[in-house]
Amino acid sequence: MKKVKYIIALLLAVFAASALQAQVVKKTDADGRKKKDDSGVVITDRQQAFFEQKQPSDADLQWMKVIYRSLDLTKDKNPALYYPEEPNEDGQSLFFIIMRLLANNQLTAYEYLDGREMFTDEFKVNVGELLDRFHVMYSPAKGSTEKNPKYTIEDADIPGNEVLSYYIIERWEFDTRSNQMKTRVEAVCPVLHRTDEFGGEAIKYPMFWVKLNDIRPYMANQYVFTDDDNNLPRYSLDDFFKLNMYTGDIYKTKNLRNMSLMQLYPEEKDLAHARDSIEARLQAFNNDLWVPDREVLLAQREAREKLEQEQAEAEAEENEGDSEVTESKKEKKSSVKRSTKRGSKTKESTSSSKSSSSKKTNIKQRKPKSTTASSSSATRSVRNRKRK
Repeated sequence: MKKVKYIIALLLAVFAASALQAQVVKKTDADGRKKKDDSGVVITDRQQAFFEQKQPSDADLQWMKVIYRSLDLTKDKNPALYYPEEPNEDGQSLFFIIMRLLANNQLTAYEYLDGREMFTDEFKVNVGELLDRFHVMYSPAKGSTEKNPKYTIEDADIPGNEVLSYYIIERWEFDTRSNQMKTRVEAVCPVLHRTDEFGGEAIKYPMFWVKLNDIRPYMANQYVFTDDDNNLPRYSLDDFFKLNMYTGDIYKTKNLRNMSLMQLYPEEKDLAHARDSIEARLQAFNNDLWVPDREVLLAQREAREKLEQEQAEAEAEENEGDSEVTESKKEKKSSVKRSTKRGSKTKESTSSSKSSSSKKTNIKQRKPKSTTASSSSATRSVRNRKRK
């Protein structure tokens, strides 16, 4: 009997442990699953960790450059971040995704500090104050509390059509573990373009910063098409940033004085040259990391020989042109000399003809001796003879 009781007690203990384990598993599954957002997308912690790009440690980094870019949503492929203006069957824009997550208290926003961004609890944005600051209509949502505030915002009240640009923080990092130069977008900032009551040029209002890792799982579920000729959406918003498919102008690099490029280079030409030089240095740094292989060396050699040949042909054409010019100059000089000789000959002939004509005229102008003079001389001679 004692053995039977012992076996029953052991079985009961095993069943109790299995039930407790099942409860623990269910509880962890419930904790690992997040609530749905308005689009019905469910994001788990595992999915969040899958899309998160981990920042390499300082020990693995040998070089890093922080770049601030401005993405104009009206240029090149950037309109993929703007359209559709309002949610439809094609999905929703990036700004709508961000605003929905903020309204449901599923996302943390940080203050825009103009180059001194700090992603800490001290600089977290109060969503209610943010909506009041930018005059966005809202109402408290069901289940909203002081610790977990939620807001209901109508689609028509979200100013998606006024967000015409984004600021992004871009990090260029050289990782020694992978021996690769990687470009990583750390955060994005929507920028409102608003005009006053009297119209005029729109004024830019940077709203807040959002870390890209926090919204990657939601961007991965939104596909966009980046080509007007192909309307098939092949890339997600996450791919759009991960593959650097955007285009933007550099407006600032991290520096000790915290000055933008506009402050450092007031002239437009100097500003454009500074941007091009920064881009060139980034590309050159990435290309100079590797020793070129044989094919690359041969291609460089062919390009160099082709350039030398073109320069030689250009010099030869210039020399031919110079020789033709000199020959034409010589011909002109010789023709001028011939003309001058002919002119001298004609002058000599004209002068000789003039002299001969003048001689002829002189001969004709001589007067014959008068008869009276001859008779008088004859009589004189006769008289002299008689006197003798």
